[in-house]
Amino acid sequence: MMRIAVLVSGSGSNLQALIDANLSGQIVGVLSNKADAYALERAQKAGIATAVIEHKKFPTREVFDAAMHQQLLDWKVDFVVLAGFMRILSANFVQAWEGKMLNIHPSLLPYYKGMHTHQRVLNSGDVLHGCTVHYVTSELDAGQALAQGVLKVAQHDTVHTLANRVHVLEHLIYPQVVEWICRGDLHYHQGQVSYKGQPFFEPIQFCKF
Repeated sequence: MMRIAVLVSGSGSNLQALIDANLSGQIVGVLSNKADAYALERAQKAGIATAVIEHKKFPTREVFDAAMHQQLLDWKVDFVVLAGFMRILSANFVQAWEGKMLNIHPSLLPYYKGMHTHQRVLNSGDVLHGCTVHYVTSELDAGQALAQGVLKVAQHDTVHTLANRVHVLEHLIYPQVVEWICRGDLHYHQGQVSYKGQPFFEPIQFCKF
């Protein structure tokens, strides 16, 4: 059974979606860089081990990441899921978990990397928006996309309503992709991704129109 760790910084709604999904793998630990993250309470209620490693207590990003890496090794983790983890990871940490770490980003990558995606979509007048589950690489929001939740931007949408609608999609597609990995359907080897034994190039799309 695949052993999963989830890295969090905030409320942990995606963590809750993963817990509720009854994955084939086991979430063995939840690690936060913030002691007051509500996600830690979610984990504790589910009987999952937690750890707090506060980035402010470390002199450099690399030393902080090394402490996180050691905690993951202590938990004997096979796979790492970033769920609202608000720290840019060092190259060494990303390399150590290459092909074994996922993130979810609130846009249809490769469009709108980085922050404030909902406002930027509204400013642009784009018709479609959504979220993307992707492998983590050293380049921000640039790893191979595995799945996307797609919705139509409504005329009355605001940043708040758009964020809420995208969250619904996140909670749908993130557990699905993690389950594919737990079952061995989705496989990463030396930079190449396959799905059920076939080469994988384009993200699988879930549309909510």
